[in-house]
Amino acid sequence: MHKILISVFDTEEAAYQGLSALKDLHRDGDITLYSSAVIAKDADGSPSVRQMADRGPIGTLAGVVAGGLVGLLGGPAGVAVGAYVGGVGGLMVDLFNAGIGDDLVDEVTATLTPGKAAVVADVDESWVTPVETRFEPLGATTFRRLPGDVIDEELAREAEAMSTELQELRDELRTATGQAKAKVEAAIERQRRRLAALVERAEAAVKQEQADFEARLATLNAQRQSASERQRARIDARIDELKANHSARRAKLHEARDLAARSMDLTREALVP
Repeated sequence: MHKILISVFDTEEAAYQGLSALKDLHRDGDITLYSSAVIAKDADGSPSVRQMADRGPIGTLAGVVAGGLVGLLGGPAGVAVGAYVGGVGGLMVDLFNAGIGDDLVDEVTATLTPGKAAVVADVDESWVTPVETRFEPLGATTFRRLPGDVIDEELAREAEAMSTELQELRDELRTATGQAKAKVEAAIERQRRRLAALVERAEAAVKQEQADFEARLATLNAQRQSASERQRARIDARIDELKANHSARRAKLHEARDLAARSMDLTREALVP
């Protein structure tokens, strides 16, 4: 199952030992480690990213979570470190989209005190025992979350709401005259621009999903090549789950994009004399 792990250790050295343990578990096929980052708080409480996540699609999720946490943990100074996520409001939105809610931010804030460090890992994990067994001697406190498909749901809701609103405007246009008609036409034009922006966002999400899928599949296939027969069965199950999730996400994103595109075409029809 795809998860984000945030494991807090008493020292930075222990955090790197934990990261090494995750890499060992990946090599052994017990988990699949896609990407990771290390964050830490200095003795004065200043947070920073000690080790950045991998570049490219495979590192996006771990990078967003690590950068977002540093920004929120550090206040104004931390926001500068995580500025690529985009301001305090942007940090919260991106963390929420990644499946990290206020409750987890509060828990990590309470646990990651000055002098401690944390590993943020993007993994596939069938059961918690392998990680917990390796982390227990290191004194780690581990939080797990399932990355959400919040963006998919948001796009689908927006497309549906805009489509409904457009139909109401078209109905109103049929009976409007004079200044009232001009106002409705202006509202329809604004709706057309909003729908065009939504189509662009949906298309960008489709491309991001495809890139992420291909990067994760490449990681799993590389892991499978050096795995034993027993390990391959586990990895094959992860590959099947990845493909199923990818198919479902693509379908939802395409549905939102197509609905927005159809509605955008209707705005043009409505404005034709």
